[in-house]
Amino acid sequence: MQVLLFITGEDVKLFYHVKELQYHAKPERPDPIFAKQLQEILGGQFGEISVALQYLFQGWAVRGNGKYKDLLMDTGAEELAHIEMLATMIARLLDGAPVGDLETAAKDPVIGAILGGMNPQHAIVSGLGAMPADSVGNKWTADYIIASGNLLADFRANLNSESQGRLQAVRLYESTNDRGVKDMLSWLIARDTMHQNQWIAAIKELEAKENVVVPSTFPNHLEKREVSYTLFNYSAGNESATGRWANGPSMDGEGQFNFVENPVPYGNKPKLKPAPPYIHDTLPAVIKGQSGKIPPSMY
Repeated sequence: MQVLLFITGEDVKLFYHVKELQYHAKPERPDPIFAKQLQEILGGQFGEISVALQYLFQGWAVRGNGKYKDLLMDTGAEELAHIEMLATMIARLLDGAPVGDLETAAKDPVIGAILGGMNPQHAIVSGLGAMPADSVGNKWTADYIIASGNLLADFRANLNSESQGRLQAVRLYESTNDRGVKDMLSWLIARDTMHQNQWIAAIKELEAKENVVVPSTFPNHLEKREVSYTLFNYSAGNESATGRWANGPSMDGEGQFNFVENPVPYGNKPKLKPAPPYIHDTLPAVIKGQSGKIPPSMY
């Protein structure tokens, strides 16, 4: 388990490793196919690698110390522990996977089914270990993480990440009969429950201080306030008009929602200037259905 250490009285902050896992990560039996599926909540878009680095980078970007920075660093450090739990579980699920004479092994229908469903990179690339990749082999990418410097925007992204991650963990829980795997997933699901609740609590606290629209610091007079609370109907029918978002006070308390059933354009039809000759676009005359002969003056 990776944890964050704060040494009292000194400006020292460092990560160190405790060999015990935060929670058990031992299946009843090997299962290379489920090891492949479990990669999703390790290295997928909403997996533990993503949330760990998302929270840590958000925390590192907080200018100054305080409870929000500590919340981010506490949770990011815990997510590192979850990475280790999942990596350990995946490695144990891969124990005994047939990686020798695959052609001979595949003559056994059961082994053949396992070989057909497992990720071959677990044998070829990672040596029966977990990988920073999702369940179909896409490598983890830093594009998955959000760290904007605006805590309200980031905490909302965190709530979405925990919602998606918990949903995926629950689906995995429902798809296995292995009691050891279920036990570990039950722990992760419970921690996702806490993390969703904590981000909601932090969001509500910030909204009470800043209001609900991000960023709250942009001057109202610089936006087109006449459409700040208008829902335009761009669907067949008008069912969306019955929602809370179309009637009554806006959620930020600064306007009234309204619904426009048949919106009209605010702008004019655009007319672009022709590109210069060296770009070699299609000539405007050709677009209009006329001759495409190039006049000598263009050379």
